[in-house]
Amino acid sequence: MEIGGKQDAPTAVVVVDPNGVVGGWSEGGRQLLGWTAQQTVGRPVADLLADPVPGFPGSCDSGSGSADPITLRHQDGSTVDAVVTVQSLHGADAEVLGRVVTVQRWGRRPVIADRAFEQCPFALGIYDPELRFLWINDSASRVIAHSEEQVLGEKYRELFPELDGVAYTDKLAEVARTGEPARLITIFKACGNDHAIAWATSMWPIRDTGGSVRAVANWGFDMSAEYWARQRLLLLNEASSGIGRTLDVVSTAHELARTPVPGFADLVTVDLFDTVLRGEEPPPAAAFTVDGTVALSRAAEHSVKDDADRHPGPTTPVDYAPGTVAARCMATGCSTVQLAAEPGQGGEWAFGPGLAADPAAWPPGNPLIDGSLTAEGLTARITVPIRARGALLGVVVFSRTERPEAFTADDLILAEELTAKAAVAIDNARRYTREHTTALTLQRSLLPQRLPSQDAVEAAYRYLPADADAGVGGDWFDVIPLSGARVALVVGDVVGHGLHASASMGRLRTAVRTLADVDLPPDELLTHLDDLVLHAPDELKPEGRFEPTGESGATCLYAVYDPVSRCCALASAGHPLPLVIAPDGTVTPVPAHPGPPLGVGGLPFEAVEFELPEGSLLALFTDGLVESRERAADQGTARLVEVLNGPAQSLEALCDAVTEAMLSDDRRTDDAALLLARTRALSPEHVADWDIEPDVAQVPYARRSAVEQLEAWGLESASFVTELIVSELVTNAVKYGEPPIKLRLIRDTSLICEVSDASDTTPHLRRARAFDEGGRGLMLVAQLAQGWGTRHTTHGKTIWCAQTLDPR
Repeated sequence: MEIGGKQDAPTAVVVVDPNGVVGGWSEGGRQLLGWTAQQTVGRPVADLLADPVPGFPGSCDSGSGSADPITLRHQDGSTVDAVVTVQSLHGADAEVLGRVVTVQRWGRRPVIADRAFEQCPFALGIYDPELRFLWINDSASRVIAHSEEQVLGEKYRELFPELDGVAYTDKLAEVARTGEPARLITIFKACGNDHAIAWATSMWPIRDTGGSVRAVANWGFDMSAEYWARQRLLLLNEASSGIGRTLDVVSTAHELARTPVPGFADLVTVDLFDTVLRGEEPPPAAAFTVDGTVALSRAAEHSVKDDADRHPGPTTPVDYAPGTVAARCMATGCSTVQLAAEPGQGGEWAFGPGLAADPAAWPPGNPLIDGSLTAEGLTARITVPIRARGALLGVVVFSRTERPEAFTADDLILAEELTAKAAVAIDNARRYTREHTTALTLQRSLLPQRLPSQDAVEAAYRYLPADADAGVGGDWFDVIPLSGARVALVVGDVVGHGLHASASMGRLRTAVRTLADVDLPPDELLTHLDDLVLHAPDELKPEGRFEPTGESGATCLYAVYDPVSRCCALASAGHPLPLVIAPDGTVTPVPAHPGPPLGVGGLPFEAVEFELPEGSLLALFTDGLVESRERAADQGTARLVEVLNGPAQSLEALCDAVTEAMLSDDRRTDDAALLLARTRALSPEHVADWDIEPDVAQVPYARRSAVEQLEAWGLESASFVTELIVSELVTNAVKYGEPPIKLRLIRDTSLICEVSDASDTTPHLRRARAFDEGGRGLMLVAQLAQGWGTRHTTHGKTIWCAQTLDPR
């Protein structure tokens, strides 16, 4: 009998008389065992057995028509494992006339079952315990590209040596050895298929009724669709935690490039607009091309050949010409899939990748079959525009070079999802870069960018915020040139860190500079500053979600050094006193006590004055320099003195030594500022003074004395202007001031003329009317001098004027 052009498996039918002698033999017996009827009829049926079975065939008569497998002898001497069914023949009176014995080869099933298993879309196979092929179906034949006739009786490992030692073969042998079923997922390509297939394989032992393992069976189910869907979910999960870990645009681009390699693509490039890299707004949609060319920068590139841990390199320019796929994608906002060849259908063995390649699954316009990819060494490419919050940031390209399988519609969805996650992270990093740069620019503009030119002290500084990424904090310092060749040294500390503390610091620093310009003594200056903080305008007080600015509780130290008298006057509002180190290394204690912090109000500030030898070192600092969690303030101060007394070629080198010794701990929680100033003394030869009698007749004497001194200094070119200034200031002092009156000339970086008297009245500029006989002198002085002002002291006031000297 034949079904579908294939002959049934031979079945032997043997008629045996009551004595066990063969009485009839079928053609199936000849096909199965090779014996003819002439050779078997009349012989004991037991002669067909390879091994004696007591009582055969009666012992095989179970009444149900089935028995255990037994081994028969083939005519050529080989053995045949068979299943024997014995049925009794009865006469009319129930007498046993004989038996009918049906013999089938072990491992063969009825015809309809055979056809079902042979035509099953799953790959099925049966092997003996030595992994010899006993049977495979048509699907398995196509998977291994061998017919059943080619493999029957062959050992799996010998027929496919490349699979020896792999998980599938080892697991099959383990099932045969242990009798324990197993399941396994393996990834490999079936012969002639375009896609790597994920096979869900189930293996189990085939036992006889005695429990012995007689064979091993397996079936392979193509679960690629489910497997790759799971892999895509895993990749998206990895992207969720791996993309956007930093608020840096280039680092985020590299995370996008590295994440899909090698699980999804072999090469990924990320190109962004330069404005995005700088943290600026991306170009508008109507202006991101120049003559149709899109100019980008290659922010990241990663392939399977690159080291996954390599650091991001510099960006390089990339231009996309009009009409290119990338340019079109950015213009339309739609992704494009390019394949080097038409994709195979797949899906032959179940729900494989071919289902995802169904044209119905693709969005319109995809995929594009582009044979030019082959010349580029590619098999497929996905180009996705990077868009976030409605803005175009750039483009990312996923390419496959090493693997032959093409992208599917599901792969396009994955690429777009990866890009969408990265786009938000890149835009967040861009916005952070912009805001951080803006904040740093604002904060750093609040501190001196360079120290002003002055000859009173040699100065150097260092500023280290607690968090370098947060930028400038609430600490500040300043060096302010004052009249009379003096200089003010300022250091302060605002409670808190970050932008709000910086804003408070900026207001206080501006206030100090404004008050210093009025030439107030240190204690009076701090009193005005304290009053300013105490009575802050209502518009500066926080409302709603805004944080307090933090001026209250701030500290400040204000010191004034005079290189003529070599005296230093200072006052402190809750700030640590400076260290004063004499030229011989002796630490000189400052005879002062810090007053209350700013904003307390009602308490006075104490000013002290002390003399400093030339070359003395003043160290002004904030508490963040000497205090830490592991170190008390007195211990830090002692360590600072030790470092300041160490060898150093310059103040800059000394600043470096201090910061290295005091601020090397990465766990600092407070900002730190350091201002070092080495005092200079103005030579007595550069200072000249005269006592002036309160008489207008003394004005010519004052002019003449000043001119003679300028000639002695070689400054004849300044004589004319100096005469006018001296004449006006001395005349005003005589007319409106009180004795004693003094005239002083100081030759420094500029020529300074000072006239002092005991009156506290302040002169004012005014515009004289057409017929006024006076009122023009101070206006002329203001026009001729580089600067002028009034300085009040405990004994009166000093009017000063400064003239620029020609550099020699």
